[in-house]
Formats: sequence, C-alpha cells, structure tokens
Amino acid sequence: MTKSARKLYTYWFLLPAGLVYFALFLLPTIMSFFFSMTRWDLVDWEFIGFDNYATFFSESSLNIGFRNTLVFAVVTCGLKVVFGLLLGVALTSGLRIKGYLRSVVFFPTLLSTIAVGIAFSTMMHPTQGLINKTLALAGIAGPDWLGDTSIALLSVALVDVWKGVGMATVIFIAGIMSIPEDYYEALQIDGGNAWDKFKHITIPLTAPAMNSVIILAFIGGLRSFDLVWAMTKGGPGFSTDLIASIIYKQYQGGFYGLSTAGNVILFVGVSLLAFPLLKLLNKREVDL
Repeated sequence: MTKSARKLYTYWFLLPAGLVYFALFLLPTIMSFFFSMTRWDLVDWEFIGFDNYATFFSESSLNIGFRNTLVFAVVTCGLKVVFGLLLGVALTSGLRIKGYLRSVVFFPTLLSTIAVGIAFSTMMHPTQGLINKTLALAGIAGPDWLGDTSIALLSVALVDVWKGVGMATVIFIAGIMSIPEDYYEALQIDGGNAWDKFKHITIPLTAPAMNSVIILAFIGGLRSFDLVWAMTKGGPGFSTDLIASIIYKQYQGGFYGLSTAGNVILFVGVSLLAFPLLKLLNKREVDL
C-alpha cells in the first residue's frame, strides 16, 4: 500500500467522528446564526437581518443581566478556587478519615441542580426555612435570602459554590498528589514550615489544576441558568436575572428568533472572555 493510500485509509476512520461532530455541533451552530436573523415560529420564518440583535440590546433588563452574569461568574469562580484548594490540601494531608471526607465533599456534585435549587429555596425561606430557624436558636434574625434584592444573587451564588466545589476539590487533589514528596522533604530540611510548603510548593506546582478550575468555573458561571431559575426565576425584580434566564424568558414569550440571537450573543460573549483568560493563565503557568 502506498503512502498516500495509507493516509486516505487513516482519514476514513475519522469520518464517523467527523459526521457526528458536524451533525451535533457545527450544523446547529450554523443554523443558530441563521435563525438569529429571522422571525420564526417553529413552522415558518422571515429573514429580518440584524433586527433581533438590535431588539435584544435594547432590552431594559439586559444591562442588569450582563452585570449579574459577570458578578455571578467571578464570585462563584473565586470561591470555588479558594475553597477547592483549601479542601484539596486538607484532604491530601494525614487525616485518618480523608477518604470519607472526600466522598462527602464530592457528593453535592452528583445531585440534580434543579433538586438542589428547590431544596435550598425551601431552606432559605425567611420564616419557615431551616437556615433562619437555626439562626433564631442562636438569637440571630436571619435575612430574606432570596427576597432581598441586595443579597439574592449572592445567596444563589453560594449555593452554586456548595454544589460545585466538590469537582474543584477533586481537580486540586489530583494536582497536589502529582507533586513529588522530595520537594516537601527538601523544604522541611531547610527549615520550612507548613505555610512555606503551601506558598512555595503547593500553589506554584498546582498551577495547571488551578487553571483548569478557573476556566471551568468561570465558563460555568457565565452559562449558568438552571440553579437560578429553580431558586428565584430571576427575581425579585431583575436582581438575579442572568443572560441565560433573559434568553429563556424570550423563549417562553414565543420570540424564538430574538432568543436565538441572545444565545449567539451569549456564545460570542463567553468566547471573548474565556479565550483571553485561558491565554493569560497558560502564560502565567509557563512563567511559574
């Protein structure tokens, strides 16, 4: 068999995966861009150019949605990195029950997001919720976690952190366990303490794991929808509305072309934020 024949033979093995990728990703993406410039009702369509984009950007709630989405992504990403790293360090130490604690920390990741949202919205009820009743036993008057516009978004973000920190912890555990023990032993011989080990060995050498957590958590925060919708449906008012929930409301109203344009905007926005961040993190990793 000639070299060119062998090369063609190899490409035939890529064809099934290529067809699946085209059918499930490329084709829907192309169709989304097209239908975002139409007025359609699942049966018929009319091409209207960029009118949907102009209408979407004129939405009064859009500025709030952009701000909330960015705040939600930054807060959840930052807390998952911090708590994930601390839990990763604790669960790779000499704790005798660290295997059990690893299971406990990872368990929320396995739960349905909708179920978690419904459960926490019940527990955060201002008068009948478990959280405020527990605080009342200590003489503390708990706030209206999901009804106060000033803390509702933060309340949802904390629930998202509770659910997602387990995955971040697992990634950090893998990163920490890949560090050779010789480094810690050498620093200990030089008189280094636990803080020195954490600062000069653990943090720099877990940079790849940290970068993965940052990217996954940040993109997840920008695309978040199901938890917010299960807990607040974007309320009270627009205080917890994210871009994804605004898009969903357009779908509910039957504005399919408008909501598709919103999805395209979300896709482009996430890409514009994620790719530079990934490049920055990779550069930082090389510098370390």
